[in-house]
Parts: sequence; structure tokens; C-alpha cells
Amino acid sequence: MNHLSDYLESPIRSGIFTGISEEMRPKIFSAGQRRFVKAGTTLFHEADAARQCYFVQKGRLKLTKQHIEGKEAIVRYINPGEMTAAVAVFKENTYPVTASAVEDTTVVGWDRPTILKILSDYPSLTINLLSGALDRLEEMQKRYLELCAERVEQRIARALLRIMRRSGRKTHEGVVIDFRLSRQDLADYTGATLYTVSRILSAWEKKGWISSGREKIMVNDPHALVAFADNG
Repeated sequence: MNHLSDYLESPIRSGIFTGISEEMRPKIFSAGQRRFVKAGTTLFHEADAARQCYFVQKGRLKLTKQHIEGKEAIVRYINPGEMTAAVAVFKENTYPVTASAVEDTTVVGWDRPTILKILSDYPSLTINLLSGALDRLEEMQKRYLELCAERVEQRIARALLRIMRRSGRKTHEGVVIDFRLSRQDLADYTGATLYTVSRILSAWEKKGWISSGREKIMVNDPHALVAFADNG
């Protein structure tokens, strides 16, 4: 039997500063620009010139992309200890997504010459960033396959589990997703309609798998949700 903690991702796994001493980290941060992003406001916009990459010190970012039809899709949530926009800055490209703050967020940003100098001075940081980029690519491939091959109920279950693993906090009742996550957010993340998400979550609440309040979701029975995601 798995324990609740088995479903949560280790903070160490997502840390890009693995292998860099605590003494050297302030030097890296001091080379960047600290910025406060108020909840609900935008850090950068899709298609703008990528001038800085960002490390989230506190808070959380939501990455979104516009469909041709004008609808918004949530690509990923960026948690404390993670970076975003590094690849776009390296390639001197435009931002492929829009980043907005889910809650009050503090970031540190570096422009291209600065981050390239940092990566040259700290090779382990380069390896960690590459590993993170590959993890994200693998996740996007999985999500694409889910979209093509799985029923919407399974996609929503996998989405909840994915978000829970990265942003869950264990409580005596289960694992709470530790930021504001509305049903509309979940619809935008999975490509489902709000009606479908509401119907499915209500059914799972009756089964005791989850409980939800105002923009908060708790997974009460991760084991059941995993079994459903795998078997339908």
C-alpha cells in the first residue's frame, strides 16, 4: 500500500541548484533582477521578445497559450525553485507562452549575457536546466498522447494527479493542491469544457475521492484516482 507521501514529488528533484553550494547561490541571485509580481498580473506575454529568464523564489506562475480560436490553454504551473523561459532566452527567440502570477510571486530574472556567464561558471546548473527541460518535454509528450488516446475522465484524473504531485501538501484528510485551482483552470489545463469538469468532479466527490471548495481541491483518495487514470 502506497503512503500519501509516495504521491508527492520531492522538492530536491525540482531544484535547479543541486550541486551548487549554499555559499555560491547568493552570488548567482545578485547577478539578476528581483521582481515582485502581484497575483493575477502578467510577468511576460506570449510572442514578446524573450529578454529574461526567471527563477521563482516565492509564489507560483501559470503558463498559458492562446489557441487559434482565441481560447486559453494552461500549459504548466511553475513552482518555487523552478525556472521558466530559459530556452527562449538562449535562442534569442520570443516567449512561447504567457506567464502570470497565480498568487503574489517573487522572481529573479537574468538577461541572456548574464545567464550564459552564470552557466559557464557553474556547469552543474547547465546540467540541471537541461534535465528540467527534458522532463518538461517528456511531460508534454505524455499529455499529447493522453489527449489523443484517453477519455476525458482519465485526462482529468491524470491532470489532478500531476498537479498534486508537484504542488500537493499532505494533510490528515488527504493531499490538498496548495494553490487556487478553479474548475475552469482544470478545464483549460485538460482541454475539457467547464461543464464536463464540474460533472466529473461532482461524481468523484460523491465517491469520496476528492473534495473541493472555492478554488481549492483536495485529493482524499489518491490510490483510487491512480487506479481510475490507469484503467478507466
